[in-house]
Amino acid sequence: MDWDAATANQVTLQGDLYDGRIGQPSPAADIAVSGGNVMAKWSHTISEKSSLAAQLYYDRTHRNIPGTFGEDLDTYDVDLQHATRLGARHDLVWGLGYRLINDRVVNSAALAFLPADVARQWFTGFIQDEIALVPNRLQLALGSKIEHNDYVGFEIQPSGRVNWRLSPSGTLWAAVSRALRSPSRIDREFFAPGQPPYFLAGGPGFHSEEELAYELGFRRQQGTLALSVATFYSRYHGLRSLEQTNPPAATPIVIGNGQDGESYGAELATDYRVTDRWRLRAGYTELRVHIWPNPGSTDQSRGASESHTPERQFFLQSSVDLPADLRFDAGLRAIDDITNQQVPGYGELNAKLSWQPMPALELSLVGQNLLHRRHVEFGAPAGGMHRPPRGARGAGLRGAGEGRLPVQLRAIRRLAA
Repeated sequence: MDWDAATANQVTLQGDLYDGRIGQPSPAADIAVSGGNVMAKWSHTISEKSSLAAQLYYDRTHRNIPGTFGEDLDTYDVDLQHATRLGARHDLVWGLGYRLINDRVVNSAALAFLPADVARQWFTGFIQDEIALVPNRLQLALGSKIEHNDYVGFEIQPSGRVNWRLSPSGTLWAAVSRALRSPSRIDREFFAPGQPPYFLAGGPGFHSEEELAYELGFRRQQGTLALSVATFYSRYHGLRSLEQTNPPAATPIVIGNGQDGESYGAELATDYRVTDRWRLRAGYTELRVHIWPNPGSTDQSRGASESHTPERQFFLQSSVDLPADLRFDAGLRAIDDITNQQVPGYGELNAKLSWQPMPALELSLVGQNLLHRRHVEFGAPAGGMHRPPRGARGAGLRGAGEGRLPVQLRAIRRLAA
């Protein structure tokens, strides 16, 4: 529900409810899943130079894996954000946030979270200032996020970005930032089996994983052609590892921060309007990830569980507006193999034909994964691979009435041939 209470106020209320079962191979019982969420947003325009926004969010998740694991998780979240312009050169944004989770777990002989019931809190704040060093030519953005959580206390994540407009059609930008992944219950409170002696144990001293990211890019818009190139390098410290506590004994294994790593690569993207009715977009990504154990670490995986990303990806998309209110969209993607999961590379094609005789009504026919009957996308052979089939969505109907309430109907069919 959207409500424009006044020119200066907007309110949004939305939510979801779901219930279902995830089928398992016989004789295992099905996994039960259910839950729901509700989110309320309010935004207020104070003046031409100042605005205020607030958001409330609640989520409930229930999951039951018979004989293995059960969980009821409640998440409460509130955020406040204020944006204002100071003088002619400063655009300031700051905000505060609070999150509370109540997690109740049913443990089993196979695994356990100890303690089973916990409440965890996160307090966050951020501030960012966009400074026009040279109006319409050189801009600098400086900011930082500050967080306090129950696992590691206070953490700071600063960032900086500069945009330099070299010409009316070209912009050079660079950025550096620090990002952290705070510990989760798996890192510190997960145990397998559910009773001692344990084979795997959470690390009581597990601290946040750290990333230092450096980026450099260039964008150019010349008439109907847009081109962007971005390069990046990230350095990682204290990545999750599995450590033997009493080598050469194999057990128990404790979760630790025994790995470092790096990733680097480049992205190239282009957008070309062939005619007023035909648009082409293409992109290519090259990525390398290297992870290694620190001195004293007994982890020998070399990041096999940390990176499941192909080294090369390519996409090409075409959108054509046809006569009689028809539109045809096609997308081709080519993905390199994922070595540490033994997933081979593949190429696939999606296509969509839509008819929109009026703004509030659209009929569409969609084909997915049209080049192969099935292909592997992710998953190790031992744990089962995800193999999405060729499929189609037909008789798609989407419309909006006078009150802007969207309606969508879809019929889905998997094509075996």
